[in-house]
Amino acid sequence: MEENCKNCNAEVTQNYCPNCGQSATLKRIDKHYISHEVQHLLHFEKGVFYTAKELLTRPGSSIKEFITENRNKHMKPVPFLILTSLLYIIIAHFFHADKIYNEKEKLLFGESSIGDIRHWIQTHYGYANIIMGIFIALCVKLLFRKYKYNLFEITILICFVMGQGMLFLTLETFFVGLLNEQIFLGILTIISFAYPTWAIGHFFDKSKVFSYVKAFFAYTLGYLFFEFSIIIVGLIVDLISKRI
Repeated sequence: MEENCKNCNAEVTQNYCPNCGQSATLKRIDKHYISHEVQHLLHFEKGVFYTAKELLTRPGSSIKEFITENRNKHMKPVPFLILTSLLYIIIAHFFHADKIYNEKEKLLFGESSIGDIRHWIQTHYGYANIIMGIFIALCVKLLFRKYKYNLFEITILICFVMGQGMLFLTLETFFVGLLNEQIFLGILTIISFAYPTWAIGHFFDKSKVFSYVKAFFAYTLGYLFFEFSIIIVGLIVDLISKRI
């Protein structure tokens, strides 16, 4: 008996919709359904832990494997970056580490649009990191242009690296109350640049020191271009606001 798909309304004559792949009969929610969902959840968590472990011990090699060989074991790079960024926001808020940044931002930018953009970044790290990652990927592509990786593959590299970096920052946040504010911010800055330098250098050529030097400059330039763009956008918004 022919019927229409409940998802896209296409005509269905077999077990699955030929248009969208939706099952013709929706399975009842029972113990088998719950068991299947739990397995999916455990697989998701396993992917997170596996990805974090690999990025900690052999970042360059594991990311190369994801790009060129096997993408089943790792968590996908963009969700990984968003998840770790969200985790950092939650932990930083719980331990009041975000107050340190907010106070510093107010001293630097006051009530300007730049300050508003910076505040948005503090509360939307996942999206902000993706945007910053594009700036960094462009600089990495420029400095490592002799390698045959395209911009999209390099963006995948940066998403993994930044995601792991967010995990390091999350761990450090647990000690915010035990450290002097300047020491805390200093360690934060070192971690923010040290791990990406090592991971990116390891990805391209782990045997050459110059690879790590270029990685440091590529990451730093990308970060600075991102910060510069914030200032430019903020100044333009302020200028327009004054003229209206």
